[in-house]
Amino acid sequence: MKNAFEDIYEVVRLIPYGKVSTYGEIAAYLGNKRAARMVGWAMCASHGDSSIPAHRVVNRNGLLSGKAFFGGNLMQELLEQEGIVVENNKIQNFKAHLWIPSKELL
Repeated sequence: MKNAFEDIYEVVRLIPYGKVSTYGEIAAYLGNKRAARMVGWAMCASHGDSSIPAHRVVNRNGLLSGKAFFGGNLMQELLEQEGIVVENNKIQNFKAHLWIPSKELL
């Protein structure tokens, strides 16, 4: 059996440029909608691996809740480079940028 973090990373790598997903949506896609915190732990553990776009994973309200783990404003800067507007640590027009794996990966 594969490591749970590796399963999470596989899904996160599929989030398209200019889109974001949530901890909960990723957990639900992997079969346990209550495992959102595990997705967060995986994102925290992924720092340093540039193949995992952890900056594209936010909370269910579009808040950059993982921002502290990036240091400074790096998470926001990376999202803005992809055309996503962030104000007060929150993605503007969040639903337009939301990528839901259970709908997209049928």
